[in-house]
Amino acid sequence: MTLPRVPRPEEPGEEELPRMSLLDHLEELRKRIVWSLLFFGISFFVCWNFSKQIFHFLAVPVYATLAPGTKLSFLGLTDPFILYMKVAALAAAFVSAPFLLWQIWGFISPGLYKRERRWAAPFVIAGTLFFLGGGAFAYYVAFPFTVAFLLGVGTEFQAVITAEGYFSFLMTVILGLGLMFEMPVVIVILSQVGAVSPRFLMKHFRWAVLVIFTAAAILTPTPDVFNMSVFALPTLALYLLGVGVAALLRWQKARNVERSADTVPGES
Repeated sequence: MTLPRVPRPEEPGEEELPRMSLLDHLEELRKRIVWSLLFFGISFFVCWNFSKQIFHFLAVPVYATLAPGTKLSFLGLTDPFILYMKVAALAAAFVSAPFLLWQIWGFISPGLYKRERRWAAPFVIAGTLFFLGGGAFAYYVAFPFTVAFLLGVGTEFQAVITAEGYFSFLMTVILGLGLMFEMPVVIVILSQVGAVSPRFLMKHFRWAVLVIFTAAAILTPTPDVFNMSVFALPTLALYLLGVGVAALLRWQKARNVERSADTVPGES
């Protein structure tokens, strides 16, 4: 379904699109899903050709901590094949992120005013950059800290790490932080369409802290505060960034409305 329209003053030249029926929404959703899956599939087959190189890149954090010459292991005959499929799927998710975000915007845009539909390009560009930034932060900062901590706990034992187990954990962290880093984009868009306000978000900031730390606890395999903070604190900063940008845009919009009201008809 499209986002609900919150009653708010319309600007000159602003008009609504005709309402879509439930069947129209479902048909539009079907088309968006088909196009998204098609583009993701093309990206997957392209990434499949580089799946070994991609996995070697993703395995750097654990190889940097293990003893030289140590390799990850596998238990089942099909494990390497399934692993490379997952590697290609993870890479395809980042490659196809701009197109997937464009399809999301295309689905929700019929529920927006003409002025709000101009946010398409900023939504796709900012959403892609924050998603890539979250993945990069997970790979270069959060995940190496976690790997070093976990392997440091087991220094008295012989590490036998399966490639499947390692990559499943890595994929959870990278995708999880990639999605969490989308928070500023979501906040700004919801604020612009009138679904939430910066004051409302700051008033319920303590609940945002609870939700963010809960999500960080799910992504972090250890209960210690340090590793959890590596995941949660950047997300809290992004929450405040989103609220700040939303407040700035609302202030700018209010100033524009005041200037329009003060303009005398007939003046150039």
